[in-house]
Amino acid sequence: MTPARLYLFDTTLRDGAQTQGVDFSLEDKRRIAATLDDLGIDYIEGGYPGANKTDTELFSRPASYKTAKSVAFGMTKRAGRSVSNDPGFQGLLQARADAICLVAKSWDFHVRVALGCSNEENLESVEQSVQAVVASGREAMIDCEHFFDGYKANRAYALAVAETAYKSGARWVVLCDTNGGTLPHEISDIVAQVATVIPGDHLGIHTHNDTENAVANTLAAVRAGCRQIQGALNGLGERCGNANLTSIIPTLLLKPELARAFETAVTPARLARITHASRVLDDVLNRSPARQAPYV
Repeated sequence: MTPARLYLFDTTLRDGAQTQGVDFSLEDKRRIAATLDDLGIDYIEGGYPGANKTDTELFSRPASYKTAKSVAFGMTKRAGRSVSNDPGFQGLLQARADAICLVAKSWDFHVRVALGCSNEENLESVEQSVQAVVASGREAMIDCEHFFDGYKANRAYALAVAETAYKSGARWVVLCDTNGGTLPHEISDIVAQVATVIPGDHLGIHTHNDTENAVANTLAAVRAGCRQIQGALNGLGERCGNANLTSIIPTLLLKPELARAFETAVTPARLARITHASRVLDDVLNRSPARQAPYV
């Protein structure tokens, strides 16, 4: 059996930068990104152009990666505005990036309370935003925020958001456990159901570690059909952190059952660099390496 290809998406420089006490400089970001590129990461999410000076400058010129794709993060266009009349979205389209990852509300409660628009208007924003990214010649991705909570509350609507993104041309539809409260068996069940609507090779998983299940949830999602993995080096991230790529990557390569079923761009030879990558981040953050960290 030919192993299924898994794509690794690192969000250390964006989601990880939201960690309390973390403030990456432009050179910090470039150093970490070069390390991730050497390791074999497929996508490197650099930040949110327009949100701050560092991220704006990072995307002012093309990234010089060997194999990785640079990703800019942003929001779908605002409801009630056209794509061309949303300055924030237009600024995102100007970013020098290979791909753009848009965050979208997939829980109808948040559509109503946070966005203050109708469910239909939110779907229109997703559709038009993805189409605009595709038309710009970049790879489009959608992070379905609070997807698992939204799915439990209103299955039909959460699926509608994901399916709208896929049908509009999104290369990846990423299912996000934004508050980190979903358990592995729930992840498995829900991802398997979503995979009957959207092909697994277009599904991604993004988990947070608020119940210490981010790595387990990620592996459960992969086994259920997701083929893109989002996470951060050393589990960096807001609150309790993101899924720890420093643990996930060796597990995928060293556990025979997973190694037979899946492959990544991190070869066994490149895996030898995982400790170096972990230490680079510790050095940038002026932290001592965690003595109890797995693998590294």
